[in-house]
Amino acid sequence: MLIQPVVLSGGSGTRLWPLSREKYPKQLLPLIGEDSLLQATVRRVEGIAGVQLAPPMIVCNEEYRFVIAEQMRLMGKKGDIVLEPIGRNTAPALTLAALAAMRDGGDPILLVMPADHVILDTPAFQSVVRQGAALADDGAVVTFGITPDSPETGYGYIQTGPASGQGDAFRIARFVEKPDHATAQAYLDDGTYLWNSGLFMMRASVWLAAIEACRSDILKACRTAWDQGSSDGEFLRVDPQAFAQCPADSIDYAVMERIAAGGFALPSGMVIPLSAGWSDVGAWDALWKVLPKDSDGNVLQGDVLLHDCRNTLAMSAGRLLACIGVDDLVVVETPDAVLISHKDKTQEVKKIVDRLKSEGRSEGQLHRKVFRPWGSYDGVDGGDRFLVKRIIVNPGACLSLQMHHHRAEHWIVVRGTARVTREESTYLVSENESTFIPLGTRHRLENPGRLPLEMIEVQSGSYLGEDDIVRFEDVYGR
Repeated sequence: MLIQPVVLSGGSGTRLWPLSREKYPKQLLPLIGEDSLLQATVRRVEGIAGVQLAPPMIVCNEEYRFVIAEQMRLMGKKGDIVLEPIGRNTAPALTLAALAAMRDGGDPILLVMPADHVILDTPAFQSVVRQGAALADDGAVVTFGITPDSPETGYGYIQTGPASGQGDAFRIARFVEKPDHATAQAYLDDGTYLWNSGLFMMRASVWLAAIEACRSDILKACRTAWDQGSSDGEFLRVDPQAFAQCPADSIDYAVMERIAAGGFALPSGMVIPLSAGWSDVGAWDALWKVLPKDSDGNVLQGDVLLHDCRNTLAMSAGRLLACIGVDDLVVVETPDAVLISHKDKTQEVKKIVDRLKSEGRSEGQLHRKVFRPWGSYDGVDGGDRFLVKRIIVNPGACLSLQMHHHRAEHWIVVRGTARVTREESTYLVSENESTFIPLGTRHRLENPGRLPLEMIEVQSGSYLGEDDIVRFEDVYGR
């Protein structure tokens, strides 16, 4: 039995701002432990007994491709990364994954997992996956419902129907939307409702048949985009124009609700209860619930000092963070933004992000530290007509051959050795040495060494925006 892990890595995680940003969302962050949420999702399936596991497949936005590839490389994992030119929700994403999984004639069982969820009890998760695999092998579409422990209004629910007679599985009676508090309490008291986890299992061919029966327009657009796509190493690209014509819809709306309602030629829908410390980490209060706490219920990360505080989440990305006499607060410090919120109001963080976007502020999209396929840069300081950056170039990586119309650049090597191309000349710059790139000069920066290259860049000129780049050659296809 071959299981193909499929990790859906879409979404921006705006409710975890300021740690999560549109260009660097929560699934790429190590919120619990050293692994990012995406890495933890991939690692969670390792060692499932009695099954053959295919290399992971990740479906993600083109924007995150190099960060995800690097995170997979650091894990020593190889697999396919299917790139979506634009977001079209989970049903098209899963359809692309199914087409990719069957491209060599196979028909594996897809284990579909959101990249940004937390599951604390891996053995319990793997146990229900084994049950789900047996049902999926028989042609069912399987989902996993989280056993509720509170009247949660932030989740959708699945009502269980009759027992299937196969392990702990039930037939799906219906999917219901996020309820108000009274309805959620009624669901909890009823005992037949589970939280909708967004986890699924089915054969690739079963999903394609189901999406064709329910939303043939989605399948048609995805198949056209796939057939006109290309392969770029580990990246599987679809045709942007064809995929842009694909309707946006979720797995639940497009297929699962119709399966639950019953219909001609649709597969059976099964749900298996899961109690494994699951959370979708949808907001700061949800993260507080799953992180270890001190004796006063506080969660501390980074350089944090608390005095007379209770049930507070305090996280520092760098500076000393001190809190005195506060209860039930979320305080998050990053180099360019600080969030202070009552735990009961953390769902409203999105309103701050929306305001940042409407005002054209970069803090909603980018961290001060920005990751690029070649490494990263950190905007250390800036003012009128100057900008200072700390630049890290990965071993063997190089920036594009480029030119700027409005700025000159001074480079000082702090650690490592840089190979610099300036017009027709190429030369090395070692530690404690510097070089100057005049305005309008074609240039390239490379790291020929085996260790990261660390530099300080000082930009000066009339305009210092990132869009003042004319690229002549670029190994990353930008």
